[in-house]
Amino acid sequence: MAFTHGRSRRSTSGAYIRKNLKGSRHFASGRNPTFTKFGPRKIKQDRQKGGGTKTRLLMADIVNVSDAKTKKTFKVKITGILENPASSNLVRRNILTKGTVVQTEKGKARITSRPGQEGTVSGVLLS
Repeated sequence: MAFTHGRSRRSTSGAYIRKNLKGSRHFASGRNPTFTKFGPRKIKQDRQKGGGTKTRLLMADIVNVSDAKTKKTFKVKITGILENPASSNLVRRNILTKGTVVQTEKGKARITSRPGQEGTVSGVLLS
């Protein structure tokens, strides 16, 4: 099924109320949301409008953690997902989103990047 950001041609009752004069356009197309899972790294490249590419992170097991006290950044393994303020269902499904608290080898870390949009997992050390 195709995703679109255009206006629906149907009314709430299901009747057609508008004729489609423009047809389908590239600027109105959309995609499935990327639910980045916890696991061995897997990425996907998508072509965007204008010919650019967007790197979508499908699976990740490493996070770039920055420590505010020492002002240093480490590349550490994720050992588990602890909590997600967006939904507890995402924790059960092992999905990484912005704001997710993960357990790493250095301690707890909060993810500050958007893995499905940016292609990397970055975070700050909590403890």
